[in-house]
Amino acid sequence: MITALSTSTAPDGSTETTAYAARLSLVSKSFGRSPAQPVLDGVSLDVAPGEFVTLLGASGCGKSTLLNLIAGLDEPTSGTLSVPDGRPALMFQEHALFPWLTAGKNIELALKLRGVPRGERREKADRLLSLVRLDGAHGKRVHELSGGMRQRVALARALAQESRLLLMDEPFAALDAITRDVLHDELTRIWRETGVSVLFVTHNVREAVRLAQRVVLLTSRPGRIAREWTVDIEHPRRIEDTAVAELSAEITDHLRREIRRHGRH
Repeated sequence: MITALSTSTAPDGSTETTAYAARLSLVSKSFGRSPAQPVLDGVSLDVAPGEFVTLLGASGCGKSTLLNLIAGLDEPTSGTLSVPDGRPALMFQEHALFPWLTAGKNIELALKLRGVPRGERREKADRLLSLVRLDGAHGKRVHELSGGMRQRVALARALAQESRLLLMDEPFAALDAITRDVLHDELTRIWRETGVSVLFVTHNVREAVRLAQRVVLLTSRPGRIAREWTVDIEHPRRIEDTAVAELSAEITDHLRREIRRHGRH
């Protein structure tokens, strides 16, 4: 996959080229008062255009909080955050589809909110359903879809925003192993076809290694970047591949140290 540079519009109207899809510089976040409870502390991270990054860490280390900050759903307590291509698309663990709408209409709603004319929405929605391999599902109600199909529709709806950065908060955690395995393949295919940047939160170390070009491990609360790994394993990858298992074992060892360290406090 060829990685292109992101472009953004400067205040004078000219086009600027940036080497990142998201940039965090010393970002911290605390909740509450007297005393404030720090969740993230001094996180600096770049996500390159077209890069697939996974975030790992113990429960409560601030992974979802980090995604919310990047998505613009909350503000950092300190530090700077930049997303040059505008607001990212966000996909949650639960599909969050509207049950009174069909699969296609859920996607069309996202297109409507983006300002796409009514006459173009059906065609674009069908194209996105085809991209996630749900051809012919436009008229299906949510209750008629399996868990995996619902997540495909949720992914298509996120892609309908045409953001160059896709944030994914444990989107496959509730699925069975076989369905999750299939969706790993589908997500990898879509990422490679579209060139979108992906920041993917997971608790599953093997999932992180199977999907990502880079794995980022956060410390236990407050979350700081403990270590990063570049994943030099050729695609297609399988979760049971020896290389995936070996790197997963190394990362798991570091994750266990973080959990033990947190438990001593």
